[in-house]
Amino acid sequence: MLVRYYHIMFGLMEQIKKCPASIPLRLLLSRLEEKAGHLTKARSVLEKGRLKNPQCPELWLEAIRIEVRGGKQNIAMTLMAKAMQECPNSGILWAEAIFLAPRPQRKSRSVDALKKCEHDPHVLLAVAKLFWAEHKTSKCKEWLARAVKIDPDFGDAWAYKYRFELQHGTEEQQEAILKSCIKTEPRHGEMWCLVSKNIKNWRQHTDELLPIVAKTLTPPV
Repeated sequence: MLVRYYHIMFGLMEQIKKCPASIPLRLLLSRLEEKAGHLTKARSVLEKGRLKNPQCPELWLEAIRIEVRGGKQNIAMTLMAKAMQECPNSGILWAEAIFLAPRPQRKSRSVDALKKCEHDPHVLLAVAKLFWAEHKTSKCKEWLARAVKIDPDFGDAWAYKYRFELQHGTEEQQEAILKSCIKTEPRHGEMWCLVSKNIKNWRQHTDELLPIVAKTLTPPV
């Protein structure tokens, strides 16, 4: 196992030497270092990546999540503030910022996010999840519909919409979402791609992928 780890690590490092500005390679190497318990190295990989790729929200987001996963909420908040200064109009950062904030501040944070990114599907989905956490089902449903309408290719929004109906809707409503999603055939989204690009799911079609992705989602709290 250790030999395999070092083999993969060496391979990634060699690829980064050839493509030092590659964001996916930086993210993969950072996650591998984190999984191995090398948090300092994981942080360093992302810091070097940000030097090569200024104003890159994906690298900032990963750095923030490392601290959250490590239970260092204060550091995560500090990083988020820096990320917002560098990427003030990033939807993925604003969406993350809503739930990173203390619960009493989430509503005002969502208002700020909508002012900056009112047409960003990540922000619309985050607002829907906020209403979901507050048990405001009609509002949640409305914002989930907005998210899939503004970007039908955003698979995460479809998955959350389906997950919501599994919890609160009828079989007819679930079937309607499934049919709409099949017709749209979404291709993007963090959670969607984690499932759709998994080699064990390479033969799965949209009608099979949507329930799988939905099952990986936890209702927001």
